[in-house]
Amino acid sequence: MSHPVLAPKKLIEVALPLDAINKACAHEKMPGIGAHPRGIHLWWARRPLAAARAVIFSQLVNDPSWKWEMEHPGEIPPGNLKASWAASRKRLFQIIEDLVLWENSTNGPVLERARAEIRKSWKETCELNKSHPLAARLFDPDNLPGLHDPFAGGGAIPLEAQRLGLDAFASDINPVAVIINRAMIEIPPRFASRPPVGPETESKKGKKLGIPTTWPGAAGLAEDVRRYGAWMRDEAEKRIGHLYPKAKAVREKDGTYRHATPEEIATEKPEVEELTIIACLWARTVKSPNPAFSQVAVPLASSFVLSNKKGKEAYVEPIVDGLHYRFEIRSKEKKNFNPATYSSAKAGTTAGKRAAFNCLMSGTPIDYNYIRREGKSGRIGQKLMAIVVEGRRSRFYLDPTSELEQAANEARPGWKPDMLLPDNTRDFKTPNYGLTTYGDLFTPRQLVALATLADLVAEAREKIRIAATVTHPKTDDHSLDQGGSGPMAYAEAVSVFLAFIVSRCADFNNSATRWVAGNQKVMNLFGKQAIAMTWDFPEAGILIDTVGGFAPAAQYIAKCIEKLPAVGKGISQQANAQEQAISTGRFVSTDPPYYDNIGYADLSDFFYIWMRKNLREVYPLDFATIAVPKTEELVATPYRHGGKAKAEQFFLHGMTDAMKRLADQAHPSAPITIYYAFKQAETKEGSTTSTGWVTFLEAVHQAGLQLTGTWPLRSEQEHRMIGMGANALASSIVLVCRKRPDDAPSVSRREFQRELNRVLPEALDEMTRGSGDEQSPVAPVDLSQAIIGPGMAIFSRYSAVLEADGTPMSVRTALQLINRFLAEDDFDADTQFCLHWFEQHGWNEGPFGDADMLSRAKATSVSGISDAGVIESGGGKVRLLKWADYPSDWDPSKDDRKPVWESLHQLIRAFRQQGESGAGKLLAHLKPQAEAIRQLAYRLYTLCERQRWADDARAYNELITSWPSIEESSASHATRDRDLFD
Repeated sequence: MSHPVLAPKKLIEVALPLDAINKACAHEKMPGIGAHPRGIHLWWARRPLAAARAVIFSQLVNDPSWKWEMEHPGEIPPGNLKASWAASRKRLFQIIEDLVLWENSTNGPVLERARAEIRKSWKETCELNKSHPLAARLFDPDNLPGLHDPFAGGGAIPLEAQRLGLDAFASDINPVAVIINRAMIEIPPRFASRPPVGPETESKKGKKLGIPTTWPGAAGLAEDVRRYGAWMRDEAEKRIGHLYPKAKAVREKDGTYRHATPEEIATEKPEVEELTIIACLWARTVKSPNPAFSQVAVPLASSFVLSNKKGKEAYVEPIVDGLHYRFEIRSKEKKNFNPATYSSAKAGTTAGKRAAFNCLMSGTPIDYNYIRREGKSGRIGQKLMAIVVEGRRSRFYLDPTSELEQAANEARPGWKPDMLLPDNTRDFKTPNYGLTTYGDLFTPRQLVALATLADLVAEAREKIRIAATVTHPKTDDHSLDQGGSGPMAYAEAVSVFLAFIVSRCADFNNSATRWVAGNQKVMNLFGKQAIAMTWDFPEAGILIDTVGGFAPAAQYIAKCIEKLPAVGKGISQQANAQEQAISTGRFVSTDPPYYDNIGYADLSDFFYIWMRKNLREVYPLDFATIAVPKTEELVATPYRHGGKAKAEQFFLHGMTDAMKRLADQAHPSAPITIYYAFKQAETKEGSTTSTGWVTFLEAVHQAGLQLTGTWPLRSEQEHRMIGMGANALASSIVLVCRKRPDDAPSVSRREFQRELNRVLPEALDEMTRGSGDEQSPVAPVDLSQAIIGPGMAIFSRYSAVLEADGTPMSVRTALQLINRFLAEDDFDADTQFCLHWFEQHGWNEGPFGDADMLSRAKATSVSGISDAGVIESGGGKVRLLKWADYPSDWDPSKDDRKPVWESLHQLIRAFRQQGESGAGKLLAHLKPQAEAIRQLAYRLYTLCERQRWADDARAYNELITSWPSIEESSASHATRDRDLFD
């Protein structure tokens, strides 16, 4: 643009109340906070709404320093101005701190304060640019620009833009994401404040429910989801209720239950009760590999434990009788509980974590290769292990019966999804065992139930249209997809949410679910971002009020709809981020895919098959393809692109193109914000290493974007499932970017370093200055990441920083220079990581997420540092190895990754085990690092003294005081045979 835009500096480019934002993000992801917009439909790796809300607000609100800095570029402000700005920021921080609280998500006064601040900043920007040639289009003070998210995914960012008073524009290449966004930002505002059209429902006691006189926001829409959801459930009961019989049981004097005998049932004795079956628990089976039992289908159960709740313990005990076996329930309530058997039953029939199973009949091992062959030949079956019933006071477990097993086997699905599961063994395990299509993931009874409910979505849509025609004036005959708002469009809108209920039921009603013995309920398939192979699984009662049931899912989704803002304007469309036209009149905040962490397209096919069946008539263009488009999805999937190297190039080139489009088309008055949180193992290229974090920053730089800030946001629960026993991300990084001028100059390395020395001290002071309660705005563990913002702002404002030989400096080198300022050392990246980790944690364990964040800030990675042999990483924890943990047979000549940290602690090990002579022999092979090793020892001694870590300080002090003798020994060894390790 030839005429420059005057763009005030925004709050996010200067400061954020990170502690308050991080606390709100963690709280929002805690279970038990009630209905949440994310519950409308599952999506993977959503950003917390609190984070999106805080980022958008601070991205659009002017920083108090903007006027002075615009008039005095590059000058150091006087102290009185800085104090005034700090007071103004404190006021803005308070708005953010109120804004991010979950309980304030629908608090009108809190939201209005934030909206007013955004409008005020916008008017200031418009006044600045009122003489701009494009002022009429770009700077209308009465019309706040909309916000666009080109990787909209689960819709957190567009939704929060709408909540803050902006028009929301969402796009994604994935049609499932597109429909989720339509349900959140398009549909509710279009039908806001309308009363429901469905017939009033009754409570369980038959009483009419109290009907509100007004229906604010999306309340009427939510109520119709409840009403027609209840109708669908009742209709389904009429059609397929026979497939879900009740258990006939007799209540014993002690309050437990047993199956009624045929005689008791035939004579209709009054003590016989009909109990609702909450779930049937199945085990997969294969024919025994032992020839003596080759005709017996033996169970493959990962666990026989049904309940480990104290006082309610229960398990399944297999009873072998000749060539047959049966399952019987053992429980404390039935008084046939054997604690010893219960303890051994915890492992089920598995022979080990990665081994195989044991044949129930003979004890013969059943390895995974055998199971795979049986599965691919179609010979894996299933056998009923137990049934869970609802008694008078609580749930009970009953033995399986042939009648109940037969009821399940009578199901004959008329439709089965035949789409193949992807050839991606990392995330999709079932094809290895013969379950190759999405339809194979469901039992016949589950397929019948889900297909019946899917058919009822279409029937409900027609009932709603008729009812809406009677109760509402006819405004138009257009469909929802055509922008209609009349009876047809409203019926289609409600049916979108009814289809989402079917999606939720599919997630809980398939053979890849799990039974959780702790709280005795069904756990959905997508507890993590993969489809795992399960050996024993629960089949939920889809027609009853239990987890996995249709009615509870309808109630829950209706409550989630009520949490939507239902204001303003929202548009969601299917588009490729690399090619779409993002209007220059829109702000941009986005959460792009993280390299190869999540295969969204592959995973979302699970839901696409049901959505397409339910909603193809509503959105014909979005569901025109058989499966979710995959070729252009910006994810580095090796199997799709012919190997890891090609997949990485595809991702980086595609992401660079997408970033260029953002840089060229985003509204020029505000920065672009980009969330980034992938964890990628390092790949070796010759003698160098490259991390995804560094290469992504390189792509951003090459796309013509200048970084003006990086902020670490902690958005995950500390003990969420993916983090249990695994190394999981604890944080996201928000990159704040502006378009770099096309005529940006280049500078030398020396000039770049001079500018770092001028800018970073003040930036560091701002980040670490204590507040009144002496709490730092940026946590120490996040400081290395946060300092990248002002450092990379200097680097990326130039077209290139030139090395002495005239070649452009890489992002990796720039990060090293930035971190050198913070660390005041010249150590390698791995050593810088270890040094700062040691300052925070010593030799103790720390969270993997913190280590991952710190490693990326130091231009390295946790996996690379682990390969270097200086840390232990696993189970979601990271710790530094002590010198005693280092191998005594280490050969530095064969180690192609020797951080100074490793060399120092290997020297300490050798010195303590073999004295000065042994340390001298080792130092002879470490001569190029000798001075750096000595400097690091001094640094660590000082640190340990300051921390009063006496034993550690002594180790470094001993090495330092013996250094002359060690060097002398090293020199004498160097004149002898150099091959010291044969």
